[in-house]
Amino acid sequence: MAEDQEREEGQPERPARPSTAAARRERRGTARPAARRDADAKPEKARPAAKAKADSAAVDRKGRPTPTRDRKEDRGSILARIARFLREVVSELRKVIWPTRKQMIGYTAVVLVFVAFMVALVAGLDLGLGKGMFWLFG
Repeated sequence: MAEDQEREEGQPERPARPSTAAARRERRGTARPAARRDADAKPEKARPAAKAKADSAAVDRKGRPTPTRDRKEDRGSILARIARFLREVVSELRKVIWPTRKQMIGYTAVVLVFVAFMVALVAGLDLGLGKGMFWLFG
């Protein structure tokens, strides 16, 4: 027990964990300031020769197109392409979040009400404009 008291008295209290995302971002921002790259910045330390070689090879590769651009794409047979297409369709359909029965009934009702409203609107405009034309031109 005396050991716990010494630990509590000897060490300062730790701040509570931030409870909001904004507080966490603020805490992270103050804990680790971002490095600035200016002309006034100190030059980097000398790199080992192996690392310098790897970097120069990466620079040499930058100007050339990637191998996939250089070679022609092998399309394969028509059956292989159809099979690949169907496999990709099935994999995409697995990613779909399908609506429940209740959601589908609700969506269907909304669509039917909207279509009925639009039909009534167009029919009313057609009837009104038709009557107007007969009144105007006889």
